[in-house]
Amino acid sequence: MKLMKSGLLLSALMAAAVFSSASAADKVVIGYSAPALLGGQGQIQAGLVNGAKAKGWEVVTITSGGDAQKQLNDINDLIARKVNAIVAVPDDSAGICQAVKAAKAAKIPFYTIDRAPSGCEIDMVVLSDNYLAGKQAGEAMVAFLKERYGSAKGKVLEITGNLAQNVAQLRGAGFNDVIKKNPGITVITKVGDWDAPKGVDIVRDVASAQADLDGIYMHSDCVYSEGTVQTLKELGKSALSGEKGHIFLASVDACLSALELMRAKKFDHASNQPIPDFGVLAADFIEKQLKGQPATPGEVKKDGTLWSPARVEKSDVGMQLFLSTTAINQSNMNDERLWGNIEKKNGG
Repeated sequence: MKLMKSGLLLSALMAAAVFSSASAADKVVIGYSAPALLGGQGQIQAGLVNGAKAKGWEVVTITSGGDAQKQLNDINDLIARKVNAIVAVPDDSAGICQAVKAAKAAKIPFYTIDRAPSGCEIDMVVLSDNYLAGKQAGEAMVAFLKERYGSAKGKVLEITGNLAQNVAQLRGAGFNDVIKKNPGITVITKVGDWDAPKGVDIVRDVASAQADLDGIYMHSDCVYSEGTVQTLKELGKSALSGEKGHIFLASVDACLSALELMRAKKFDHASNQPIPDFGVLAADFIEKQLKGQPATPGEVKKDGTLWSPARVEKSDVGMQLFLSTTAINQSNMNDERLWGNIEKKNGG
């Protein structure tokens, strides 16, 4: 009897071990490579982790610290671990293609978030519609100038990101395509390269030389908003929204810093990026691909989200999911779904 019980117990243990092994083998593991996990990057990673967790998946996260070569080495390590898919925020859009080639050889799906690769095709890029974001900022600027002067005229400073990057090109194109329809508006464009101190120098130089400056458009309020507001204050040009002499400030991103400045009536418009949803959506599309349902061009909708409707488009770098940005001003700046407000809620 004891032998029978021992045999049954041994069989049960062996079955449990086999089941455990099979369960481990079936578990989906996503490799995630990012420059860092601060600010927006942290929210992108959290979105992917949450999206994966809801599916019972695991995410292995490695950060490069902004070192493009380290990122390549990290992704090679993820490939060696035989992860089911790789998601990256590229440090170098062209350089990442080495990792893409290695992943393809290993038949591992490759996704990027926020930034597209350059020179290679991947399974999907998940990012904001940066052209729409610039367009929204341009429309807000034109509306302000019409209210100030009775017609669309005036002088505006544009502080760009790195114009070698597609993101900055699109944010500039969306804004300037709106402005070009209003020839009475003069735009002074200065390259900021996503560099906060450089942005401060640009604001100081242009605002000092142009006494009639009406507005400033920044490609990123995460980078430029606080320095711009402080510099205008030092120059005696810090009139609040609605006051005489106010310089209209518009941007892309809607970081917490910009929303706080907006609440203080020191900032006017921000095109919100749905950063927290990037990773969740990447996980959803990875799940479909692993089930043999690769992405196809078309509209993507989800009730209750700020980014809907989004669209999937085929491009030379693969499928791209463009999420709609949202025009933010005094009327909707406290929406709890905004990136900056989520950051504040989480103690950012």
